Amino acid sequence: MTIIKSIIFKYPGSVFFWLPFMQLCKMLIYRAQAADYYYLILYNPYTMENNNELFKTLHFFTEPGLQEEILQHGKVVSFNKGDVIVKDGQYVKFLPIVIKGSIRVYQQKEDREILLYYVRAEETCTMSLTAAYFENKSTSHGITVEPTEALIFPASMIAEWQLKYVSWNKYILKMFRSRYDELVGSLQRLAFDNINVRVMEYLKRKGQNEADRKIYLSHQNLADELGTTRVVISRILKQFEKEKKIKLFRGAIELL
Repeated sequence: MTIIKSIIFKYPGSVFFWLPFMQLCKMLIYRAQAADYYYLILYNPYTMENNNELFKTLHFFTEPGLQEEILQHGKVVSFNKGDVIVKDGQYVKFLPIVIKGSIRVYQQKEDREILLYYVRAEETCTMSLTAAYFENKSTSHGITVEPTEALIFPASMIAEWQLKYVSWNKYILKMFRSRYDELVGSLQRLAFDNINVRVMEYLKRKGQNEADRKIYLSHQNLADELGTTRVVISRILKQFEKEKKIKLFRGAIELL
């Protein structure tokens, strides 16, 4: 843009060409920002060995017509850990269905986060689904927490497939019901469970998958997962350590 401005200054007559060109560039940049990861579909396609492999994972899409349209409009894309899938305030142009890996969906205000849910294999993000269906901006963030593969397709297909395919409609309703139950459970824990209880339950759940009983996360990460502050989490963990329930390490917590 700086080079273009210098050309306009040196050759004033060129303004009639360069100014519209600059406006077009700004519009394209805006659209690219509004549709994060659109470039991945063009430049980072991940090809399945065969179509049967894809529909073994997405076994609930049974109609041949729907399968054909998914192959026509969708791409399977690989994401790295920490990749941003959707941002708060962004229009949702594409919808992901996770094949493997997971996406953390959360809301953020200032320095506080509240976890809404994780999108895991065979699932999609209902917050993005709702925003796309009604052409609203997203009200949440979505970020991958591990290497993830997802089927990505244009959000414009959502309403069309709902009218045409029973299996798609059932899938969407199942997703909404699953997220509803999950969010109600989270609200109940927030309303009725003491924060100390919630911290210990979370650590036990995470520790079940670790052979050495060590959970690798920071105090801030734990606070973000439970919708509280790092100061509160640090106080609780120190108390647990005094009670010999855990042992604290830098960046890790060991269950005793």
